[in-house]
Amino acid sequence: MAKPAILIVDDREENLLALERLLEQTGAVVVKARNGYDALKACLHHEFALALLDVNMPEMDGYELAELMRGERIHSTVPIIFVTAAYRQEVEIFKGYSAGAVDYLVKPLQAEILLNKVKVFLDIYRQKQEINQLNTALAARADELAAANRELDAFNLAVSHDLRSPAINIANFCRIISEKHAASLDEKGRKYLWIIQEESLRMDKLINTLLGFSRLSRQEMVHQEVDLSALARSISHELQLHDPGRRAEFIIAEHLSCRGDQDLLKVALSNLLGNAWKYSAKEALAKIEFGAVNGDNPAPTFYVRDNGVGFNRNYAGKLFKIFQRLHSTADFEGHGVGLVTVERIIQRHGGKIWAESEEGDGATFFFTLK
Repeated sequence: MAKPAILIVDDREENLLALERLLEQTGAVVVKARNGYDALKACLHHEFALALLDVNMPEMDGYELAELMRGERIHSTVPIIFVTAAYRQEVEIFKGYSAGAVDYLVKPLQAEILLNKVKVFLDIYRQKQEINQLNTALAARADELAAANRELDAFNLAVSHDLRSPAINIANFCRIISEKHAASLDEKGRKYLWIIQEESLRMDKLINTLLGFSRLSRQEMVHQEVDLSALARSISHELQLHDPGRRAEFIIAEHLSCRGDQDLLKVALSNLLGNAWKYSAKEALAKIEFGAVNGDNPAPTFYVRDNGVGFNRNYAGKLFKIFQRLHSTADFEGHGVGLVTVERIIQRHGGKIWAESEEGDGATFFFTLK
């Protein structure tokens, strides 16, 4: 960062030299002018952090100079300290403030007072420069992110069209063949056809899941009061409707709520309760619980607990990594995207998520929301 510059204007050379020697202690660049015209010329070549203007100068006094400086955009906010003789009247001081003064100093100047005032304004100037630099960097970063988002949107569109369409077409052609030409296929051929159809549908579902995941960070959030208990009950009913033969008990605590985006929180709860439903499928009676505990933190810690297969806690670090699964697809279907999606949603709500489990003894997923 360049050194700040101070403009000093006085029609007496000895005053300028004395001020210059004093102000050099601040580490700033000192620019001298003997009159208002020279000062205005200096304003064309410098950006000043502070101006010290003598009030009583011939041709153009300090007030006139201040008003002209205020008319220039680049110097309209420069702090101005007027230097005046002790006999100046209050009306003159008022005139100075009207012209844009931020302070007054009375001759003869006291070095310590002058330096302290100047250092304050220099500190303010440096802070403003730092803020401007940060704002410039943030604006550049925002432009980069906007460009990246446009590229991601284009990529998502290409993926949606170029990858999903072939997968759907394969599944549809397999269905047509199985409906109209099944008689010409032997048992092995029909089995292979069924596998092709199922895998193409699985690919379409995976692509759709990944597209949804890619949109999570950019989706605008609408904050409102969300009834988490009602959401959990709705999700549990949907799960039971899809598999009415399952013996399962849902224990959902009442009056659990938070502020957040209802659509995103429904996605998160659907994944957590859906996982609990899936990984407790081998139990004679599945028990799935949604509740909250209050610890030292005034905000509650929510949890989803099941009595399913659980997982090896030594591999808990893999849970929230994309495509990482702790159980094979032969045992439990899935893509390894659900928990990553949940974590992203929880983080967007200012919270965190973690899990505790023992193999064969169920799992509990805890999460917080701000």
